[in-house]
Amino acid sequence: MAFVLFLVSCGSQRYYVVRHAEKAIVTRDSSGYTPSNPPLSEAGQVRAIVLREELKKAHIGSIFSTNYHRTISTAKPLSVELGDLAIQIYSPSKDSLDALMARVKAIRKKSVLIVGHSNTVDDIVNKLTGETNIPGDLNESQYDNLYIIRKKKGKMEFSQRKYGYPSNPEK
Repeated sequence: MAFVLFLVSCGSQRYYVVRHAEKAIVTRDSSGYTPSNPPLSEAGQVRAIVLREELKKAHIGSIFSTNYHRTISTAKPLSVELGDLAIQIYSPSKDSLDALMARVKAIRKKSVLIVGHSNTVDDIVNKLTGETNIPGDLNESQYDNLYIIRKKKGKMEFSQRKYGYPSNPEK
């Protein structure tokens, strides 16, 4: 009986929501980038690898990102790890989040990663759970929160934890 309960608990669907990793400061010499669409900094690149390591065994079947360098680059290492799983683009505008929620909630079997921004993560988490778990926009310096929404018996359970740097991010 305990084994059956273990299998059922492992089979619950999860939604992982993160803010993009640390962004670089764009200068005039930053070819191809603008201040509103910067790449990841070196620390951000490491954090994206850490995210890959955190989620590579999480049964991710869908990845969603806005169409910005920093969000796509945060999701890319996991995408590659999972056999170049397509990164599905969504609009970060507040009036488009309902469409994202419909797409995400239509996924029935595997877990989902959504990469957002400091001003959208709260809306995404709160819409997924149907209640206010994050009261407002994230602080501009926060990059280390991993928000987890677990769908269990039709209910959404919210949790969060920090994720950080390993001693060797390439392992």
